[in-house]
Amino acid sequence: MVTNDYITMNGNGSSKRAEEFIKRYHKLEVKENQCSSSLVKHIKAPVHLVWSLVRRFDQPQKYKPFVSRCVVQGDLQVGSVREVNVKSGLPATTSTERLEYLDDDEHILSMTIVGGDHRLKNYSSIVTVHPEVIDGRPGTLVIESFVVDVPDGNTKDETCYFVEALIKCNLKSLADVSERLAVQDRTEPIKRM
Repeated sequence: MVTNDYITMNGNGSSKRAEEFIKRYHKLEVKENQCSSSLVKHIKAPVHLVWSLVRRFDQPQKYKPFVSRCVVQGDLQVGSVREVNVKSGLPATTSTERLEYLDDDEHILSMTIVGGDHRLKNYSSIVTVHPEVIDGRPGTLVIESFVVDVPDGNTKDETCYFVEALIKCNLKSLADVSERLAVQDRTEPIKRM
């Protein structure tokens, strides 16, 4: 399904390049009572700038509009846990998340939700960032995939729709922030950790 420049990869057609990246990097094991999907976003900003925002596991509020605060205990590394406070209006106030994988060379970040006062149980996601050319300029292809349990009383379609809506908001915000920085000619990477 294609909406604007989002492509939801759930078995219905998509771009060949995105399909190749999903097959290579987005291997999530989906159990019987779970749903899964992959979303693709094209961003008119260089890959190093987009990645500099995505890789900041300790500062998701730089582009995720529903995050009001984030605290990471200890040094930021694979296995680190962050406590995220969610802005009012969502059916949650906190989320506890663990960094599972971070690769600055391949531009891959993976995380799981390990706690919080929400219904996203056994949630894990993978985000990959890939260079591409958009309108003759450096651009970025971002792919985010997830798997999550379907809560009692919900269908797989309802659960996927809810999570996809959140991810689309995050990806739109990532594009807005990245493209604004690129237009301001701030194409150097934002300070690394």
